[in-house]
Amino acid sequence: MTLMFRPSAPLHRTLLAALALTFATPALAQEGPQGARSTQVGVIELSQSDVPYTVTLPGRAVAFEQVDIRPRVAGVISEILYQAGRPVRAGTPLFTIDGDTYAADLKSAQATVDGAKAALEAAKATYARYKKLETTSISTEDVEAARVAVAQAEATLSSAEADRDMAQLNFDRTQITSPISGVPDMATVSVGAIVTANQADALTTVTRLDPIYVDVKESSRQMLEHRAMWEAGTLTRADQVDISLTLETGETYDRKGSFVSPSTTVSSTTGTTEMRLQFDNPERKILPGQFLRVETTLGTTRAVLVPQRATTRGSDGTLSAFVAVAGKAEKRTLTENGSYQNAWVVTDGVKAGDQLILDGLTNLQDGSAITTVPVTIDAQGVVQDAPATDTSAAGN
Repeated sequence: MTLMFRPSAPLHRTLLAALALTFATPALAQEGPQGARSTQVGVIELSQSDVPYTVTLPGRAVAFEQVDIRPRVAGVISEILYQAGRPVRAGTPLFTIDGDTYAADLKSAQATVDGAKAALEAAKATYARYKKLETTSISTEDVEAARVAVAQAEATLSSAEADRDMAQLNFDRTQITSPISGVPDMATVSVGAIVTANQADALTTVTRLDPIYVDVKESSRQMLEHRAMWEAGTLTRADQVDISLTLETGETYDRKGSFVSPSTTVSSTTGTTEMRLQFDNPERKILPGQFLRVETTLGTTRAVLVPQRATTRGSDGTLSAFVAVAGKAEKRTLTENGSYQNAWVVTDGVKAGDQLILDGLTNLQDGSAITTVPVTIDAQGVVQDAPATDTSAAGN
């Protein structure tokens, strides 16, 4: 015989009510004051401040000085006197050309000079003797002829001295020296090679690397926008422009730059203007031809800094963020004017005093019910709960 237990009707209704209350309790805990499910989010209060206005421009390193070394006389390379990559000073010998022929030419030219000097002395002596005898046994015509002979001898001596000086110059040019201080490249010739005067191919190149130039290009439109900001007062010009450099590795160069010369023309093809900057380069970290990034701080602008981790960039390029308004998340479209450290410099879309949602953004939608918790963010972008003292102060 099977016994079956059937509760009475009042007891049955009591059990069902208890079960319903048990399963409903967690859901009710997540509901807001109006009965909608809310998401807990971390917020910070935005403030307006003077933000450095920095412009990032592409740049290319250019040698401060660079010279192609070419022979000025013909001959055979007899010595290579330098080591590639080792700095040299101006006047340091780099190559030697076999100078036997030029030495012989110099001796011959010097002998011609000596002969011209002797001829001049003889012509002067003759003229002096004729001058004394002019009123007795020597005619005026003979005296004049002697004077002309002296002038011709002087001209002959001058020509001989010029030839000797040229021979000396050619002999000196058999030793090729560096015209600047810098770092020589590898030689393009070897000992025994025949070279010609002023040939097209350089024997080597000497480059001065310290200091070094960096040429940057900026659009003419951007320059006009900066000028308009200065005139409107939204950008306060700095007393001295701060110029920093980022290397190809992403490392920030530890030396500041200075302006050398701005361009006075705009490229008709790219619409950009070129400026030249100068950086000290004692460790030779920067080499000609490298592509770099230059950050120029033009002054300060009054704006709101919005941490980049709180924003999203749409496929159309629009920047947006969420702010807390009356217990709901409100999506805002931001207008940014560059970045500073880990934040966007925002000029429109949010204002000082807005509660920016910084944490709990996953699956957050416009209009979602939220519960706010004060948080902080450090320079590395790490978000933490605000200290209890800050929370109490905010509540007051």
